[in-house]
Amino acid sequence: MKRERNRRKTRAILGFAVLLALLLALLALNLRTGSVEVEDVARILLRRGGTDTAGQIVWNIRFPRLLAAGILGGALSLSGFLLQTFFGNPIAGPFVLGISSGAKLTVALTMIVCLSRGIVVSSMGLILAAFAGSMFSMGLILAVSGKVRQMSLLVVCGVMIGYICSAVTDFVVTFADDANIVNLHHWSLGSFSGISWGNVQVLSAVVCPCAGAAFLLSKPMGAYQLGETYARNMGVNLRRFRLELILLSSLLSACV
Repeated sequence: MKRERNRRKTRAILGFAVLLALLLALLALNLRTGSVEVEDVARILLRRGGTDTAGQIVWNIRFPRLLAAGILGGALSLSGFLLQTFFGNPIAGPFVLGISSGAKLTVALTMIVCLSRGIVVSSMGLILAAFAGSMFSMGLILAVSGKVRQMSLLVVCGVMIGYICSAVTDFVVTFADDANIVNLHHWSLGSFSGISWGNVQVLSAVVCPCAGAAFLLSKPMGAYQLGETYARNMGVNLRRFRLELILLSSLLSACV
């Protein structure tokens, strides 16, 4: 038994080491390649840019996009893990349960209303609007979960909620101005082309505290995964724990 445990631990360490090396290689490749080939990436990062063209490209264009992609990718995976823990379903996620569609609906309404009146919405404003939509979709899913006992039916209900929100979004976009439609289309595609250091700061200010809070909930999550009775006997406040999972997963989904 001990030998098998050591083998699993060794395989896990080797797997993480290989993935880390692959990640670093892809990061370096991403910073170097593009329409402009950059050779000395390490020097540019250590100097934090520079006045030359290569320094401006790496530090002000490619590096913020790289950080944003990493932050949002981590937020998406962490949100999926929290939802899987909450519902006890390995396929639960913000896209499967329709939470992302609800966030897109409120962001679409916010962008169309504000841009039609000449109001520019900041990144934090879009995150708050998406958070409201995520909480709305999560509320619908929780209302359905009280009447649906089978987890497979709950996932189907989440997919239905997602399609309903997408249909309402398409209906609203149909009657919007052309300029608003273009802005919403670019936003919905999830492009990183317009990412700046200001956007990275906003994303970090939201995602990093949520990740820290999720890390602090690791022990209650481990107990909850063994069953509600076991978690209750271990002193976990299930009502507060579930509320924390809902808020964290919705906020992380809003950022994505």
